[in-house]
Amino acid sequence: MNIEVRAVAKDTGISASKVRPLIDMVRGRKVDEALTLLRFAPSPNARVVAKVVKSAAANAENNLQMSPSDLKIVTIFANEAPILKRYRPRARGRVSPIHKGSSHITVVVAGEEEE
Repeated sequence: MNIEVRAVAKDTGISASKVRPLIDMVRGRKVDEALTLLRFAPSPNARVVAKVVKSAAANAENNLQMSPSDLKIVTIFANEAPILKRYRPRARGRVSPIHKGSSHITVVVAGEEEE
């Protein structure tokens, strides 16, 4: 029996397309290894992903007394959140749209199976 624990960061203010490369980098890894990779990732958005991973590990530790060193990232994904729509003035009294993307980041961790 494998117990899964999840954490979700909603409306992060970062578009899902910018978060997905970071998420692909840590998918399937142990939590400690994932946090190390995110700490040295060149993107400033890695801090947000690391925060969600830490939150999922803390949920597992506090709610189910699971050891954080034994946790592995089972599922991690970023979904599109509602888009913030703004407009920028252009020449001749016209206007151009600006779409500021956002995302929901979900992390699911589980204890590793001992065989």
